[in-house]
Amino acid sequence: MSKSNLLPCFLLAAGRGERMRPLTDNLPKPLLTIQNKSLLAWHLEALANAGIEKVVINHAWLGEKIEASLGNGHQFGLNIQYSPEGTALETAGGIVKALPILQAEDYFLVINGDVFSPNLPVSKILGIASKLRNGPNKILAHLLMVPNPSYHPDGDFYLKEAQVSPQDPGGAEKLTFSGIGIYHKDLFKDLEMGIPAKLAPLLKAAMAQNQVSGEKYVGPWHDVGTPQRLQELNAAYE
Repeated sequence: MSKSNLLPCFLLAAGRGERMRPLTDNLPKPLLTIQNKSLLAWHLEALANAGIEKVVINHAWLGEKIEASLGNGHQFGLNIQYSPEGTALETAGGIVKALPILQAEDYFLVINGDVFSPNLPVSKILGIASKLRNGPNKILAHLLMVPNPSYHPDGDFYLKEAQVSPQDPGGAEKLTFSGIGIYHKDLFKDLEMGIPAKLAPLLKAAMAQNQVSGEKYVGPWHDVGTPQRLQELNAAYE
């Protein structure tokens, strides 16, 4: 992987994790562990293995515990910086606040801190960025889509020939957004720093302009949304 393909990465870790209570009363959700390794650590190891060096992590609830656990990232071979939020700014708001730290030239990788995806092909995902740069149209987001899990049977968006849409263009497959995507910084250019903002409206607006691409990922992926799901994953990966 050439240096030009090594995007900065942003890990979303500011959520309160209400559905994971009481586990998250004293611990941020992304520090919950599968096989004695935190969800964030699983991501960080995959990023380091792909050659990524720069990672920014946002946090709000018990964020000092995230910083204490991961430090500057040198144990992973990474350079970790933090984007603290007094109040959680939602996904898009958190990204906007972190952009000055990320210093992305154009594209950057974003991963939800509370998904578990061992064997995530980060190098392959990073290779997409160079294709986006050289494509005929300016793509503002490239989303990793996964088959709909039992707890989210209706999915999120439609995927047809690498194009992602909110409505079925005909013959498309409806899939679930994995929480893993590559974004162009211009997707967020109209948002104000420090104001909570959701990601979905930005994506839908970009989809309306045919500026969101995507692909289906069928490798292991789990949204660690409930204590039971966490328990099941620990048992499954024992």
